[in-house]
Amino acid sequence: MNKLDLSAAAVVVALGTCWAIPAAAAPVKIGLVETLSGPQASTGLSYRAAVRYAIDQINAAGGWNGEPVQLVEYDNQGGPAGAADKLKAAAADGVQIVVQGASSAIGGQITEDVRKHNLRNPGKEMVYINVGAEALELTGEKCNFYHFRFAGNAQVRVKALVEGMKKANALGTKVYAINQNYSWGQDMQQAILDNAKAGGYTVVDKTLHDVNKIQDFAPYVAKIAASGADTVLTGNWSNDLLLLMKASKAAGLKARYGTVYLDQPGNLANAGDLAAGNFVVHTFNAEAGGADAQQFVEDYKAKTGHIPVFVEPQTVYGMKMVGEALKRTPAQNGTLNVNEFAKALENARIPTPMGEMSMRAADHQAQLPLVVSTVTADAKYKVDGTELGFKPVMLLSAQESSTPAPSTCKMKRPG
Repeated sequence: MNKLDLSAAAVVVALGTCWAIPAAAAPVKIGLVETLSGPQASTGLSYRAAVRYAIDQINAAGGWNGEPVQLVEYDNQGGPAGAADKLKAAAADGVQIVVQGASSAIGGQITEDVRKHNLRNPGKEMVYINVGAEALELTGEKCNFYHFRFAGNAQVRVKALVEGMKKANALGTKVYAINQNYSWGQDMQQAILDNAKAGGYTVVDKTLHDVNKIQDFAPYVAKIAASGADTVLTGNWSNDLLLLMKASKAAGLKARYGTVYLDQPGNLANAGDLAAGNFVVHTFNAEAGGADAQQFVEDYKAKTGHIPVFVEPQTVYGMKMVGEALKRTPAQNGTLNVNEFAKALENARIPTPMGEMSMRAADHQAQLPLVVSTVTADAKYKVDGTELGFKPVMLLSAQESSTPAPSTCKMKRPG
């Protein structure tokens, strides 16, 4: 494998303090298999920034087994096929911990490939650290011992979003659900239906549409307007969210939006004033976390050049839990026993500025606090060079945001 080819291979990133590595020891290798090029690279680069920051902290605290943890980066080029190829390269490079977040389709490919690799290679197992792929099936029917999710999912996101908007008297009684037609969007639509009773609303209509192919959302907005909806709930991201909101403004639609990804960098800059008054459910809001959140923001900005936003906080938290599990996994003959590491990770818990975060052993779904925020000029932290930011309206603890483990998860553990 050509280590100089960034798009097809890997870059070993030197982070933290340097140590003299004993020849007989095998350092822990963490492989980031992410979208680092192409039109969707911005999200992958956000994951990379957060992973680098967290591994730097792990190494500053001593690394593992007296050695720095090594980060190896692989560009999956935005698709499952690319991810499958890069996972093979990571296995050949001796990577034991694989990290990925952008795209549930890619996450589904990785979790299945890791499962098959481990069946075929006992003693050379890998574990998948999922920091963003939120399809329910990954902790449902496709759950496996070597997959751990440190992000939310549609059920916990919508539950929190509905509670927060209801508390802010911004939910209304008529909801329109519009989502992208793949696993994540389908999960969102079902979650919106499932939370109708608790939210006190009726889903007046629902739409699933092609992903990142719609250039004109005017017909969809006309349908929303005809439904008489007070609120539009959507899991849309990237252009599918921006173009939908812009078409809504052009049509004079008065419905309020409840979203999951409005905090993606660039969204407020592109949306402008039309974003004001709309809502987002996310894993971090510095204004909701007091002094601890402020310290995290300042340190992250000092190390990366920007404040932690979008998927970055949850990624940092997930990697901190990886660091805690590594601390509790002693070396065996100088190497990491991945099975023992996974067992330690099942019981990991850490404090965060939003509250305690832990891992649920039943389905390997992180139990994490969530924040519901509204876009306003009154927010303490402005975003994207605008006068707008995200002001928290409700902080839910991990216990409050949690939903039951799916009965479809039949976890099989080694031994």
